[in-house]
Amino acid sequence: MTEERIINPELKEEEAVLDMTLRPRSLADFIGQERIKANLQIFLEAAKQRHEAAEHVLLYGNPGLGKTTLAHIIAREMGASIKVTSGPALERVGDLAAILTSLEPGDILFIDEIHRLNKSIEETLYPALEDYALDIIIGKGPGARTLRMDLNKFTLIGATTKISLISGPLRDRFGATYHLDFYENNEIEEIVKRNARILAVDLHETASPLIAASARRTPRVANRLLKRVRDYAQVKGTGLIDDNKVKEALDLLEIDFLGLDRVDRQMLKVMIEKFNGGPVGLNTLAAATAEEIETIETVYEPFLIQQGFIHRTPRGRVATDQAYKHLGLEPPTRQNSLIN
Repeated sequence: MTEERIINPELKEEEAVLDMTLRPRSLADFIGQERIKANLQIFLEAAKQRHEAAEHVLLYGNPGLGKTTLAHIIAREMGASIKVTSGPALERVGDLAAILTSLEPGDILFIDEIHRLNKSIEETLYPALEDYALDIIIGKGPGARTLRMDLNKFTLIGATTKISLISGPLRDRFGATYHLDFYENNEIEEIVKRNARILAVDLHETASPLIAASARRTPRVANRLLKRVRDYAQVKGTGLIDDNKVKEALDLLEIDFLGLDRVDRQMLKVMIEKFNGGPVGLNTLAAATAEEIETIETVYEPFLIQQGFIHRTPRGRVATDQAYKHLGLEPPTRQNSLIN
């Protein structure tokens, strides 16, 4: 069942330029996540007034919600340079040491997928985060000794989709931790309108709510849908995006009015038709759908659970009555069940 999906919130390599073009450049331009913005505004202003580097920040949440964007905004708000890397890219202690020693006072180091740091890299970070120092081990065996090198004061911003995989000692070294949640549809609609203006797209006022409703409450998906609908309107019409062109484009992409695509619907059908709606264990579901467990957990499930199509129970995943109705099926009669 594995295939490239329009509604997959992961950033694709070919989308990097578009992503940078549409990325808000300040907290004022950033739509949604109001609680986080309010906290960051105070947090950053206090650091600027003290002429200090901001405390280390951990951002977590599903892909496509704005963690990388917020990291760049924090750098701009602080008037600092930002260096970007990722957990998998830091394979050796020397890789991290080279970055840390190149940081100027107040710089931002952004580590995406920070939950994928290996243990040696993580342990090297501890003194860097607490004492702004780098401990270098010289030699091996009984004669080995540690040389401490002072670092310029910097701010680490970590981003993760799996905060549970970050160790307690690393998590405790962040001064501020923020959870990015799914956006409300009205916020996604504002994002669609803003980005349509940036891309000089002719967007009718009736079209933006339809795109927003199908964007899985995720800005990155909204941007991708806007681009696809723009292409369709250009080829199949005059370039004007109205509600008819949105519906036609979404039908072609097999994305329905709630943002479920063919793969989502197939996942629900497997649960209902092969396992009587569940409960079904994650390993069994992965085998039945030919998907990896991690893909189900990070790509399919978060949105389906948010929308009330799936429940997690101690015995496994269960398709809700809402899932049956969405697929045009009659929900089963459930006795002594909390699933509805």
